[in-house]
Amino acid sequence: MLSKQIDRVYSNFKTQQREWVMDRGEKLLRWFETLIARHSLMGDATFFDPQQFSWIADIEANWQTIRGELDNVLQHTDELPNFQDISTDQYNLTKDDRWKTYFFCAYGVKARPNCDRCPETTRLIEQIPGMKTAFFSILLPHKHIPEHRGPYKGVLRYHLGLRIPEPKEKCRIRVDKDIRHWEEGKSLVFDDSFYHEAWNETDSVRVILFLDFVRPLSFPLSVVNQIFLKLIAWSPFVQDAKKNQQQWDKRLETLMNRKSEKTS
Repeated sequence: MLSKQIDRVYSNFKTQQREWVMDRGEKLLRWFETLIARHSLMGDATFFDPQQFSWIADIEANWQTIRGELDNVLQHTDELPNFQDISTDQYNLTKDDRWKTYFFCAYGVKARPNCDRCPETTRLIEQIPGMKTAFFSILLPHKHIPEHRGPYKGVLRYHLGLRIPEPKEKCRIRVDKDIRHWEEGKSLVFDDSFYHEAWNETDSVRVILFLDFVRPLSFPLSVVNQIFLKLIAWSPFVQDAKKNQQQWDKRLETLMNRKSEKTS
């Protein structure tokens, strides 16, 4: 009985701590984002020309290698975690099982079993300057991700099309008022601090390589940005996601092994 009361008190404390962090952090971040917009070396836009980033050419040149490793992962789509299973804050966006994820890393936390299954993808993403988050984002048929905004303007978002069903008009992303369509082997770079939403209105699965990387800023904002990113890495959101990912690593390994035994 006492242990349950202690657990309840601890759970309430964690909830209050999270709410306090969100309130204080939100106000501070929004103020800092006005400075980021003014000091961004890439400008302040919804979408950016991929040619502005030298590393993208190498990623696109190897997109079929990445897709080859993805196809092995997709054999276990049903066993993969939903986004909200890893990051519980995503329950505001998605509650069903049609947004699957396969994480490689997030803010210094590496999903080693996943990386080991996709060694070439891991090698390629680890060469990206300032890479903070990387995973395969898998949208099952007729999935809509409602309008939302990213938590922080100090990173930019990158998408590489890997499995993009036709017609492309039914597989798209809107950032503010601008709409783009994914293409296989092609890149999109955008600022996810603008409100955005995504659709897969086709009968097939849409998969992209999803990355967040540090936004290039002028000095001294670049240094302050790194400090903010460190704070995000230490936040309850990332630490809780780390624990969830570790639990899913074990579960996924067991499920994959069990499935392999049945088919062998």
